[in-house]
Amino acid sequence: MNLNGYRVLKPEDLVAAHGLRAFALDVLNGLSETPKRLPSRWIYDEEGSRLFSQICELDEYYPTRTEAEILRSHTSEILERAGKRELDIVDLGAGDGRKTNIVLEAASKQVEDIHYVPIDISEASMASLVMNTRARFSDLQVAGIVAEYFDGLHWLSNSNDRRKLVLFLGSNLGNFNRVQARVFLRQLWEALNDGDQVLIGFDMKKNIELLLAAYNDKQGVTAAFNKNLLKRINRELGGDFDLAAYRHFATYDVFSGAMESYIVSLEQQTVVIRELQSTFEFDEWEPIHTEYSYKYRPSDIDALARDTGFGIVDQYCDAKSWFTNSLWQVEKPTV
Repeated sequence: MNLNGYRVLKPEDLVAAHGLRAFALDVLNGLSETPKRLPSRWIYDEEGSRLFSQICELDEYYPTRTEAEILRSHTSEILERAGKRELDIVDLGAGDGRKTNIVLEAASKQVEDIHYVPIDISEASMASLVMNTRARFSDLQVAGIVAEYFDGLHWLSNSNDRRKLVLFLGSNLGNFNRVQARVFLRQLWEALNDGDQVLIGFDMKKNIELLLAAYNDKQGVTAAFNKNLLKRINRELGGDFDLAAYRHFATYDVFSGAMESYIVSLEQQTVVIRELQSTFEFDEWEPIHTEYSYKYRPSDIDALARDTGFGIVDQYCDAKSWFTNSLWQVEKPTV
């Protein structure tokens, strides 16, 4: 660990793969496809992260407050099952850290030896998270890793045999489709040791009107968040998107069980992106897909755990059963 409080595990090719070049390639590929698409991960620059923090405060956006309710009620029990002596709390996608802080607050009171290990590909995000966590928990050992999730987890698992509790909070898993979610979870299983535990957030299927309201807030913060993709293309890739000529649209697919987010062209237009040396034609009402957010039933969670090598330790729900935090344990055969 260096003096900044985090270790950078990024060889040169990994840096390139997640810098401007990767962004440009994703934009070129996505806007060349039919239908057009842009990966949601590129929304989360500094402005996108700020807007998402605003979304989490909205009345319509229930996931943040319902998961926080679960963590306030059940974190002590979760930690009891993880172990009292020593524990690495590994955080995948901490965001602004508000929910993680609930876990760390409880852990600081009931676990003897805690290491907090956030993993993120963004060094800027990591530096901010480490600084803020150290300011709030001055006695906590913080050892962040700048890397892809699985690169960081493999390195951590090979570097020590401490028990690990991996946090994958929010509805981040819901951004993967069903096949991608299984692949992700199996990779997570492979990167951990037998007996390690994972706490995963699942946004449950519920009244469709509640879902629609959560992704189409009245203040337009979610719209600004989604359209931040176009702003980023303009700023970093020399695009000339006219944001007023596009609108945010989110809907629920009852067949797939996913909220789907789009940016829709309001008119026929041509967009130039200088860094790509390319132009892109848009028809009136043509959409760009930006995000899936899959919702779950209890049986879906059971199947995901069973199919990817985990055993379910327990399930924790809010009072309305709108959200579930599921505690899983890695089960590996003894050789």
